[in-house]
Amino acid sequence: MLFEGLHLALGAGELVAIMGESGVGKSTLLNLVAGLDVADAGTIAIDGQPLDALDEDQRTRLRRARIGFVFQSFHILPHLNLAQNVALPLVLLGEASGSARARAGEMLEAVGIGGRGGDYPKQLSGGELQRVAIARALVHRPALILADEPTGNLDPETAGRILALFAEQVRGSGAAALLVTHSDVAAGIADRTLRLTRRGLVEDRPR
Repeated sequence: MLFEGLHLALGAGELVAIMGESGVGKSTLLNLVAGLDVADAGTIAIDGQPLDALDEDQRTRLRRARIGFVFQSFHILPHLNLAQNVALPLVLLGEASGSARARAGEMLEAVGIGGRGGDYPKQLSGGELQRVAIARALVHRPALILADEPTGNLDPETAGRILALFAEQVRGSGAAALLVTHSDVAAGIADRTLRLTRRGLVEDRPR
């Protein structure tokens, strides 16, 4: 995938949507920002740390500590209860189990499913699973949230509620967020919308 003319800076608390035709490279761009893929040229930096200066292990550690992910298909682990799912980023960062559980409980409460930490994913609806995914993405207070079609598997009414919750939680956390979507409704929660084209990123809907 060849990108030309790409320049993007995200500020703390800013939510930016990226739209574009299928195949133009939206998911590839997210992978580059996450450090899952490495660009042949150019620089991507998170909190001033250029990803191209890091080896694979260092990028993994940075990703765990500084990035949260929300996916279309939720990626909630079925063999863990909700509290364990949400606490997982903290556990991977070496936080003590007691404080990780407490923080997971706070985040489940924040997304409207407090008191259900002992439930398992099979007991939840799609909208509830996405609430868990949002809680997990924010639990470790990342600098950056990456969301790839986070409401693509939800009905319109549920999607609207989840989008509002996502925007509220992201802005409240002070994280920057990059949302890839085909949906004008999803893009509507963003502070600004960019369209990814063969010529680069084009301002689509300044606000």
